[in-house]
Amino acid sequence: MTKLLDKAIDAVRVLSPAEQDEIAQAMLAFVSDFDEGEEIDPVDLEAIERGLDDMRNGRFATEAEMEALFRRFDK
Repeated sequence: MTKLLDKAIDAVRVLSPAEQDEIAQAMLAFVSDFDEGEEIDPVDLEAIERGLDDMRNGRFATEAEMEALFRRFDK
């Protein structure tokens, strides 16, 4: 553990149990963002693979297709 983290833990120790739990939950949520073990939904993975295949084969959306896509968000 680094000296800075030690210092932060010492500062948290003087807080109330409820405040300590709140900080602990925030720390755990923050650390879970670094978790690389998250699985990708198979449906999403298939879509990603199709997109990469399209890219490798030079298949890209036309300018007209992109404009039509963005128009859907103009509502």
